[in-house]
Amino acid sequence: MLADQALALFDGQLKSQNRSEHTVIAYHNDIAQFLNYLGQEKSCDPGEISLEEISVEWVRSFLGDLTDQGLERKSMARKLAALRSFSKLMCKEGYLDHNPVQRISSPKLGKKLPDFLYLEQMEKLLKTPDCATVLGARDQVVLELLYGSGLRVSELAGLNQEDVDQDQMLLRVRGKGKKERIVPMTEYALKAIQVYLDMREHSQRPLLLNYQGSRLSVRSIRRILDKLALEAGLPQHIHPHMLRHSFATHLLDGGADLRSVQELLGHAKLSSTQIYTHLTREHLRQVYDETHPHAKSN
Repeated sequence: MLADQALALFDGQLKSQNRSEHTVIAYHNDIAQFLNYLGQEKSCDPGEISLEEISVEWVRSFLGDLTDQGLERKSMARKLAALRSFSKLMCKEGYLDHNPVQRISSPKLGKKLPDFLYLEQMEKLLKTPDCATVLGARDQVVLELLYGSGLRVSELAGLNQEDVDQDQMLLRVRGKGKKERIVPMTEYALKAIQVYLDMREHSQRPLLLNYQGSRLSVRSIRRILDKLALEAGLPQHIHPHMLRHSFATHLLDGGADLRSVQELLGHAKLSSTQIYTHLTREHLRQVYDETHPHAKSN
């Protein structure tokens, strides 16, 4: 079978699997790019290439060329996944007797370090809401719980008044998979909650309400952070998870052990928490460079 016929067959297979139009187009373009590369190397029309000409050596050569062009590993991994699916289908249909991509490992994707706020930035943000108004008092609660207890934005939006144990300064939080955990809150958070509830006219169960008296949504919390960051004069876009990242980073910088931070964040695996050690290592390096007399040569 010729390559252009195989590509049409592959497109039909993806569509029959109810893949999104974006996925079908992306995979089609990835295979077409490989075939164009092969055609250029063989000095022939890509559509005239026979499937039998596709080999592990040519796939590796193609990936090597992409590396030389500076393509990100994430994009390379997707192209390899497209080639793997394409070859698997051709084997299944009997047009290839072996999968030339099977022996090629996907490139390892480096974990992106999470964005976080430095302590001075966080303190500036915490001082921004106007707590003399009910909405400002509510926004203060948003900041204190996202940062002070490391909540996910969905966990914050889902809090009810009965989830707050003011005597023990604890929160009952429903995390991923509706798993419940108990997390502490700061004195600042407790005071903010008390001020807000005293000013509020509505008695509904949700802890946080919008101006209409309904539960505050995740989208609204994101908009609140955008507004507060602008008012605080912070240079970067602030999203809710940045405050959760800041919570974890500042705890580890302060000497908290990794297991405790894992429990507080509600991570099922310790590996999910370990990414923050990269951030604290950067902090330690900075402290070391700035304070040790032999850290840097003059």
